[in-house]
Amino acid sequence: MNKQFFQSDLGTMLLFSVAILTMPVWLDPVGANYPDLLQKFAIFGIFAIGFNILFGLTGYLSFGHAVFLGVGSYTAVWSFKLLSMNVLPAIMFSMIIAGIFAIGIGYLCLRRSGIYFSILTLAFAQMSYNMAYSVLTPITNGETGLQLSSQDPRIVDNAFSDAVVEGLPSTNLFGMEMSGYPGFYFCAVLLIIAFFFSLRIFRSPFGMKLQAIKSNQTRMRYTGFNTRPYLLTAFVISGIYAGLAGSLLAVTDPLAGAERMQWTASGEVVLMTILGGMGTLVGPLLGVGIIKYFENIFSSLNSNRLHEIFSWLPDGLEDFVVTVVSHFVGEGWQLTLGLLFMLVVIFLPGGVMEGIRRTSTVIKNYNAKRSQNKEAVTAAASKESDDGK
Repeated sequence: MNKQFFQSDLGTMLLFSVAILTMPVWLDPVGANYPDLLQKFAIFGIFAIGFNILFGLTGYLSFGHAVFLGVGSYTAVWSFKLLSMNVLPAIMFSMIIAGIFAIGIGYLCLRRSGIYFSILTLAFAQMSYNMAYSVLTPITNGETGLQLSSQDPRIVDNAFSDAVVEGLPSTNLFGMEMSGYPGFYFCAVLLIIAFFFSLRIFRSPFGMKLQAIKSNQTRMRYTGFNTRPYLLTAFVISGIYAGLAGSLLAVTDPLAGAERMQWTASGEVVLMTILGGMGTLVGPLLGVGIIKYFENIFSSLNSNRLHEIFSWLPDGLEDFVVTVVSHFVGEGWQLTLGLLFMLVVIFLPGGVMEGIRRTSTVIKNYNAKRSQNKEAVTAAASKESDDGK
């Protein structure tokens, strides 16, 4: 009964919610429990979950999903500047505008499939990135980036409050500032909600149709099934997720720059999804955790810190180990990540989740064999006892 409960959607959501909300506790031993990093885990988790709905379910690889991340950030900052520092309107408008952009871009790009689709999305991303630096400067503020200013109108805030704020105001949720752990828990709740909708999509007939498209789209077309509306819907949903993630980046740090639209940001979410396991519910989140941990923890390790870690070794050996390891941490953290990615792709094409499944299968087979051996020994002992009588 307990096993069936935890395998149900309710049990999955319960376990996921507990794991996310207790992250500051179980990430403390590995030094990853500070608010800024926890916020990144949650925000890029939303981004990866949304990307997985498109890439994992349909097999359509987008190299330009960072467009919607940037659009969400710009929209949120403009909401803070024009309306209110309350985060709810900013998030709502970001999701709407990102969805509108996704409809337009998806309608054009989905006329092609395979590598042609990927190149089209990359072209739109680079075009948006360059436009943010040039013709759209009045909206994006170019290279400087869009930031808050003391001269911003903030119509709603000024209409309902007479208090004079010194310096720049902070983002808030009805008075609760979105910084530190409150900011993380706000992002964590939205991550749980995003995961819930993703779970429902995976389990729904709509999700099954997307998986059928990935399996054999040509055969579905031969049966008279029109796949484009389903692909466009998946693309738009994925874009809305990215817009939500972009708005949360602005919520936790109220500024927006064109670098969030760059192809490297799109490539990062691709790596996250493949590394964790595309097409799985939790895999992209594991990929987010691995990459962001490497980026923020491994990149901060220097020679002094390594000497502290390996101080238990003899002096000569300690210096040798530190010299070798220093090439894989600090500024060389991407080398370690690259090697890890190569190993996963070569030996675990299904990502970290495939490794977990294999390990689980081995354990189950071992336990089953052990149980059979026990039963055989018990049966043999019983037979000897009967013969003795």
